[in-house]
Amino acid sequence: MRNYFFTKLSGAGNDFILFDKRLNPDLSVSEEFIKKICHRNTGIGADGVLLISDSSDADFNLNYFNADGTTGSLCANGSRCAIYYAYKFGYSKNNEIKFIFNNEFYFGEVIDNENVKFHLHSPSKIKLNFRIKAFGQLIKASFVDTGSPHVVIFINDFLKNEKDLSSFYDDLNEFPVLSLGKEIRYHKDFEPNGVNVNFLKLENDICYIRTYERGVENETLSCGTGTVASAIILNKIKNNKPPLKFLAKSGDILIVDFAVENNEYKKVSLTGPAKVIFKGEITL
Repeated sequence: MRNYFFTKLSGAGNDFILFDKRLNPDLSVSEEFIKKICHRNTGIGADGVLLISDSSDADFNLNYFNADGTTGSLCANGSRCAIYYAYKFGYSKNNEIKFIFNNEFYFGEVIDNENVKFHLHSPSKIKLNFRIKAFGQLIKASFVDTGSPHVVIFINDFLKNEKDLSSFYDDLNEFPVLSLGKEIRYHKDFEPNGVNVNFLKLENDICYIRTYERGVENETLSCGTGTVASAIILNKIKNNKPPLKFLAKSGDILIVDFAVENNEYKKVSLTGPAKVIFKGEITL
């Protein structure tokens, strides 16, 4: 049996278990290990695991694993949590952070106490207003890859009752995120890896968002790459100008900013809260 030190962090409600290789030099992770510690009843409980280690080319190297043990594509809230940890616990001497994720360089900064900005790469594979069959009806949807693949759906494009053409959803709180999200996540159109699914309700200058995340296989309290994907689609379809403000399921605000140059999205960033929940030690 071995003891390992960890830090539990939250990025706008998206929660992570972070292991620092400086404190746990002999730690090796497996799918079984990730599943065990992420379990919310029998483990520590989290949406995913962050593994941070020294890098000769940046402030640190970051590996991310989904709660189901799979290796994750880009996790923006996880990256913001790792940036905050690096700033607080000695991986960087200033608030501007450079790190490596999936063999690519990324940047971030701690704006002020528990408020972190993460700079993403430009999104790709944007596809607007296609139809996807789910829940017995054709739903208008859009797609964008922001480092992770995301479908974006406005809830008022979805019927409560397929036989009543006036029965559109208007309340995001009553929307069937789990059942519909799961069906679309495994939809044949997105095989073999599946997709994350975001549901939006636009109201005045705030967009309300709920997300079903693959790898967690459940709704999460927020999703960083999904929020960025939703901002891109809002700009494309409804011409909403940045910065765009989103209210996550957690009640936290996330802000997406970007510039559009020659119809390309550049200087994409996600800003919001990141904080340490607690530090602990686990025996395995």
